[in-house]
Amino acid sequence: LVKLLELREANHIEFNRIKNVAEEILQLHGNTELCEILKLLMDPTCVATGLKLESDKLVGECEWVSSRIGELISQDGDVDQEFSSYSLIPNDFCEDIESAWKGRVKRKHMENFYEEVGEAAKALHSAVSEDFLPIISRIRASTAPFGGPKGEILYAREHEAVWFKGKRFTPTVWAETPGELQIKQLRHAMDSKGKKVGDEWFTTTKVEDALMRYHEANDKAKAKVLELLRGLSAELQCKTNTLVFASMMLIIAKALCAHVRSSDVFLVVLSEGRRRKWVFPTLLESRKYENGKQVAEGPCPARMDIVGLSPYWFDLSQGSAVRNTVSMQSLFLLTGPNGGGKSSLLRSVCAAALLGICGFMVPAESASIPHFDAIVLHMKSYDSPVDGKSSFQIEMSEIRSLLSATTSRSLVLIDEICRGTETAKGTCIAGSIVETLDAVGCLGIVSTHLHGIFELPLQTRNTVYKSMSAEYIDGQTMPTWKLVDGICKESLAFETAQREGVPDTVVKRAEELYHSVYVSDMPLKVIAPLDLKDDLNVNGGNEVASRTIGMASQKDILKGKVQRVVSAICKKKLMELNKLGDTSEVTDLKFISIGVREQPPPSTIGVSSVYVMLRPDKRLYVGETDDLQGRIQAHRAKDGMQSAIFISFLVQGKSIACQLETLLINQLPKQGFHLANIADGKHRNFGTNDTVLKAATV
Repeated sequence: LVKLLELREANHIEFNRIKNVAEEILQLHGNTELCEILKLLMDPTCVATGLKLESDKLVGECEWVSSRIGELISQDGDVDQEFSSYSLIPNDFCEDIESAWKGRVKRKHMENFYEEVGEAAKALHSAVSEDFLPIISRIRASTAPFGGPKGEILYAREHEAVWFKGKRFTPTVWAETPGELQIKQLRHAMDSKGKKVGDEWFTTTKVEDALMRYHEANDKAKAKVLELLRGLSAELQCKTNTLVFASMMLIIAKALCAHVRSSDVFLVVLSEGRRRKWVFPTLLESRKYENGKQVAEGPCPARMDIVGLSPYWFDLSQGSAVRNTVSMQSLFLLTGPNGGGKSSLLRSVCAAALLGICGFMVPAESASIPHFDAIVLHMKSYDSPVDGKSSFQIEMSEIRSLLSATTSRSLVLIDEICRGTETAKGTCIAGSIVETLDAVGCLGIVSTHLHGIFELPLQTRNTVYKSMSAEYIDGQTMPTWKLVDGICKESLAFETAQREGVPDTVVKRAEELYHSVYVSDMPLKVIAPLDLKDDLNVNGGNEVASRTIGMASQKDILKGKVQRVVSAICKKKLMELNKLGDTSEVTDLKFISIGVREQPPPSTIGVSSVYVMLRPDKRLYVGETDDLQGRIQAHRAKDGMQSAIFISFLVQGKSIACQLETLLINQLPKQGFHLANIADGKHRNFGTNDTVLKAATV
């Protein structure tokens, strides 16, 4: 609106919007209770606009603006600006021509122009009546069969004219009958370039003169309206600051209206925030005050708690949102599958924190929010060809600004960090950024699909690993959008591609390529059908194993040995159960490796599996379960087991899982491994026979 006023191009619609702004300020001032709110809003509006204005001046200038616009600009209720209307002239014609200027300014400023246009419209009707009506009457009186004369008076919208359109109306024999004189006066209608419009469009000199007079009268009226509007724009330019100030105050006031209950009809009976079941948070203030003035900055409270947080774009009153509880005392390193809700969680936390420190309601059941000095949200970056920068350059530029501005009192939210560059170096940059934020001590969330970051020797003290969970339903892995502890390395990339319509051949080939490269997630096809004498010498094969694995840790060496032995034992048993002739006919086991603080993939939920826990004391624990995630959490809850790692594989049915569990409990010690639950093997009546491994004595 300010730009339109400066260019003097504001129309009657914009002026009425300005008038509404001024009148809403006056309505606030005119109500005793709301007048106090208006005075309280002066300071925040001053901060938001950078303009200093006293309340009395604001009200006075709004009164002038409202009065001046109301005195000149036509309002919706004005009924003295009807369009010209005559029986022989199509109504659309007058409406289209006169609507270009009528209804904009009050009639009292345009009385002469209204009279001139009215007289021109009357003259046009008279010309049409004299030159076209006799022809129409002659045609209507004709009793000729099909194929006789036709004609009518029509509005040629494209040419802004009223003409006669007809065919076969010229008499074969001229007999001085009614209408013949008018037919002789007709000539083909021409467009603005002097070209004939068509063979069926006709006009007369008198009608063309009347049309020209009518258009000229309307053009003069339109020019006068434009002159008045431009004059009003010039008058209001000196009130620009007041209008900007008033507009911002109303934005703030309406935001407040959405968050509070009021009995005043000017506000709302029930706020939008309360309708959505939002709540006012508890603000944890870090500033120190004396006599109402800030005297010092204290440390930021070391935690933020939001119970029942929901995405702000969902309506809780309709029960359509998944709630999460966020108890944050440090930085979260967040993982989760595609579509699992990582970005939504970041946006929701950001919105709740921002609304909370502004004193507004938040989309949660309860919340305690620190008074952050900054809230930084970095979402996905895009390239900028104009600046010659790639998406990764843009991201690094934003990360630079983020790191320079972050303090221990900040909330930092970074979505899918370092996604635009080569994986290995991007992972290391991401790890270094996490270390930096951890050292600063800010609260925040960094989400990532770079799972290699958990293999880096990160020097962090407070960073917590969190993930978005998923569940396995009817053979499909589905996100739950719930925040849980741990690491999730399941991306659901193949499922997402398939769900979005990528051809099955492409997805299947992608799975083949994945299993051909990422050995830890594929069946152990490199293991022969197994001569344990050669391959599973646990006690005496360390030299060979060390040479093969090279720089791997002792834990990785032990995990590899366990996988080979478990594969050999279980394939032998599965061969017997399925009555196969050789272990090569048995489908290779797909081992799932679950590292420290990692969560099992969703595909394990509700499915029978056998697992081996590698305890920190180098002893093994063998078990079977239909709830691998719950069982792992139970193990880790015990003292000293937080750093345990697990390997597992899925089997068909609980019966087979129980058999393999007992078999492993009884056979693994005979291969040189130490078990923590060896006594569990005595509770079964199978799996104790040495014939399973009679050719595999160590």
